[in-house]
Amino acid sequence: MVRIVAVGDNDVDCYQSDGLMYPGGNCFNVSVFASRFGAQSAFIGAIADDPAGRLIRGTLEQEGVDTRRLRVVDGITAYCIIGHESSDRVFLSNDFGVSRFTPDAGDLSLIAECDAAHVYQSCGLDGWLERFAARTKLSYDFSTKREAEHRERVAPHCWLASISASDLPPGDTVSLMKSVAAHGPSWVLATRGSHGAMLSNGQEIFSVAATLVDIVDTLGAGDTFIARVLVGLLDNEPPQAVLQEAADAAAQTCTYLGAVGNGSPVELPNSRL
Repeated sequence: MVRIVAVGDNDVDCYQSDGLMYPGGNCFNVSVFASRFGAQSAFIGAIADDPAGRLIRGTLEQEGVDTRRLRVVDGITAYCIIGHESSDRVFLSNDFGVSRFTPDAGDLSLIAECDAAHVYQSCGLDGWLERFAARTKLSYDFSTKREAEHRERVAPHCWLASISASDLPPGDTVSLMKSVAAHGPSWVLATRGSHGAMLSNGQEIFSVAATLVDIVDTLGAGDTFIARVLVGLLDNEPPQAVLQEAADAAAQTCTYLGAVGNGSPVELPNSRL
């Protein structure tokens, strides 16, 4: 069985539309979706002992994700206030809370046990990527961060590099993928929202159209896509089949509120929607 650990961010996404908070964050989401897709999944991160933190831990445990390296520290659990324009999410404000942390020997040991570790670009862990990549394959989500200096520094450590390119035309997307691939990743994934996705191994580019569904909420669709591609590639599934499975899974994520569901009434200190 493929083993994946996600290292980094978590939060509760607090929706103005229904007054509920949903567990989320890129790395949290990837850990949950990896488990749903059949991987043995673990999450390394930090929460506080508050309602939001308990919701995050409880959801991970319900989803079968290994939480032995989930820290509970003083402070508040990270949160984000979410609005919507049509069905597309809009990030209104956020607080990183206690979500940023310094990895330790126990974290590195767990990473070494896994087939891949996933990290998100805003987790504050770029300085640790070389150490992670020395122990396992690294999956890194650049999201919309496109500075050449950052790409040159991070991409050489990556096995799977993911980028968000829904705002780019196909030609520019391919050019960006080639620029990332030139620094060494075995695979580059470009998610393109309603335009589908592209996946490259440096020689071929595979593409897939978005699967059509009645969209309720787009939050978590890209994370779903990354998790399914990562699991599939590690399991040596054919790239085109992996892309189609990922497109179908991402579409299903858009049919309910929250990245992974499991909403709970908002309980945040000194904050209101």
